[in-house]
Order: sequence, then structure tokens, then C-alpha cells
Amino acid sequence: MASRRPDSFDGLGFRGRDDPLYGASYPVRSAGGPAELQQHHWVTTPPDIPGSRNLHHGERTPQGDEPPGEHGAPGPGWGAPGPVVPPAEQLNRFAGFGIGLVSLFTENVLAHPCIVFRRQCQVNYHARCYHLTPFSVVAVMYSITKAQGLKSLWKGMGSTFIVHGISLGAEGVMSEFTPLPRELPHRWSWKQLAGHLLLKGLTAVVVLPFYCASLIETVQSEIVRDESSSGLLDCVREGLTRLLGVGAPHSHRLLPLSSVLLPAALHAILRYAIASSVQRAALWLHQRGRKQRADPSNPLDAYFPELAAAWAGSLVADVLLFPLETALHRLGLQGTRTIIDATDGVVASGNAGSPLVLPVNTQYDGFSDCLHAIRRKEGAVGFYRGFGALAAQYALHGALLAAARTLLRLLLLEGRAG
Repeated sequence: MASRRPDSFDGLGFRGRDDPLYGASYPVRSAGGPAELQQHHWVTTPPDIPGSRNLHHGERTPQGDEPPGEHGAPGPGWGAPGPVVPPAEQLNRFAGFGIGLVSLFTENVLAHPCIVFRRQCQVNYHARCYHLTPFSVVAVMYSITKAQGLKSLWKGMGSTFIVHGISLGAEGVMSEFTPLPRELPHRWSWKQLAGHLLLKGLTAVVVLPFYCASLIETVQSEIVRDESSSGLLDCVREGLTRLLGVGAPHSHRLLPLSSVLLPAALHAILRYAIASSVQRAALWLHQRGRKQRADPSNPLDAYFPELAAAWAGSLVADVLLFPLETALHRLGLQGTRTIIDATDGVVASGNAGSPLVLPVNTQYDGFSDCLHAIRRKEGAVGFYRGFGALAAQYALHGALLAAARTLLRLLLLEGRAG
């Protein structure tokens, strides 16, 4: 295994999480020292939830041949009690763990219904309502849930986790066996940056067939879904069949993966670069605007600036790249004979009030033809079908982060008063 410098960070910043196609980056704080911007590390390994470790600043994990005391000093015997942790420190650890847990749960679970409906809107060019605001989105999502149950909003969530794991694994393997850096040093060169972004694009290319399979699971209507033949690893099986060109025959309109490689790699690289740049800028502005030095022992200073900057970076990237994502989803779904729910909220009179379903039967010749067809037939606003679901997703995430911050501030005030 190739050794890496411990003082390196992964690229330009944090990677968003509502789209599982691409590997995520997670903020990690250096041990000890103030929370300065230049001391933040950025890695693409799965995150430790903040506050979940029992190491204090300046401490390290004891080795097997060392006593359980402090490094370089004789420790207490096996029967002696360990060091007493102050209540304030215990509260900080619990607060950090709770903050990270709320953020991860919101990004990967609570936001999934918004992702499902957004993708359905993006591929449904028949719909008269474009759902540009969250208000119309909530109304139609409620009607679908009332007819099909809550599981209709969380369909395909297992496949998104699988795709995310494949993305992290592929990126790690390629970084080990190629000169492409998974992490960038603090003083990076343009050659290192180009190799790092190339690694992000190649990861998206490797994951593409599995992402297309996951896309089908998230937009397929529950009315036509066969529960007996569906399984957790269907995403992997369908991705391999799409890659090898075997299995159940698809429509002749199915595009080869080579036609989707360019938009997939382009979307991955641009989204990573935009989100990372915005996050770093937000952290720099936060540090510059503070009147006093940040306190690393205060959870409000230790975790929330990073989470808020990551939220802002992902939001800006998703808004700017929404048209590209719309075209990518339509190309990936074309020819797969997928049946989706009608996103106009129309119900069938003779089908127990169930929402109408319709097939996705686009006939694009490629990426450029898809862009021109959307522009010509649906107008520029056609690229933003389902934008209200994206707004609802980030509004929910931001509201939960603000609520967690308010609750933590109250707990800290009560702890200091006590």
C-alpha cells in the first residue's frame, strides 16, 4: 500500500451527498491547535462522526506494548480507575456525535423522497407542471404517498448506498494502482490537481452502469414493481448486465454507455470542483469575519462552520449543474422501458384513486441532441423540472442543522449554569 502524507487534504473541499454517483469527502480536524482554515484536512474515506472518538487534543492512541497511562509516563494499573472526564467534555463529545448523526441522517435518509421526486420530474417530459417551487412538490408527493404508501418515497434507497460504496471503493483502488492522487498536498501543483480531478471523472465512469440501475429503481413506480423478484443487490446485477450487454432485452432506443460517459464524468468533476471551492470560500469568510479566535473545545465553533460550508457548497453545485443532471438522467433512462408516476398529480378515476403511470419513451441520439431537444420543445425552463424538490431538500437540511445548533446552544448554556 502506498504511504500518504498525514498533512494532506483531499482536493478542494467537501463533496455533496444527495447524489450517490460520486465519492464524498468529509471534513477532519487536525489534532490540537486552533480551528484555522489552513489546518483543515479533506479526505474521501467514510467519516468519523464528530465527537465519537475519546482522544483529547494532543493525545494519540496507545500502542499494545505501552501502559494505559499517558505517553511517556507510567500509567495506572489494570485495576486502577481511568482518568475522570469532566462533564463539560462529555457534553462536547455527545454534542459532536449528535451533530454528525443528524447531518448524515438528513443527507442520506430524510432527503431521499426529494431525490426520488426530483428525478421523476426530470425524466417526465410529458408533465405539464414543472414543479419549480416546493409547494407544488409537497402536494403531489402527498397524493402519491396516500395512494401507494410511504415506501413509494423511499424506493431505491438501498441501491443509492450500494452505488456510494462502489464509488468509494473504485476511487480507492484506482488511487492505489495509478499515479492519480486521491489526496492533494497543501502545496499542490497544477499537474497534481489535474490528476486528482481526472480520478474523480474516472470514478464516475466506473460507477455509471450501477448508477443507471439505481436511477431506474428510484423512479420506477411502485404500481408496476414486482416485490417477489426485487432484491437488495439488484442494482449490482442490473449494472453488470447493462455493462456487458446481456440479460433481459431492452428497447432499441437504449443508448450505449459510451454515449453517457462524457456527461457523467463532466458532471462529477464540475460538481466536485464547485462544491469544494464554495465550501473553502465559505470557511475562509467565516474565519475572517470572526471577531475573536475560534474555540476548538466549543462544539458550535468546531462542527457547525464546516457543516454549514458543506451545505452551501452542495447547494450551489446542484443549482448550477441542474440542467446537466437533467440531461444525464434522461440519457441514462432512455430505452429501459421504465414506468414512472405521473408527476402532475392526476389520479385515475377507475383505479382506486392511484396516480396515473406513464412510460419513459424518449428518443435522443446523444448528449448534444438531448440538450437541443429540451431547449426546443420545453424551453430553457425545461432543464429545471423538479427544481422545487431540490429547494425542499436543502431547506429541510438547513432547518434541521439550525434546529440542532439552537438545541446545542441551549444545552451548553444549561451545562455552564449548572
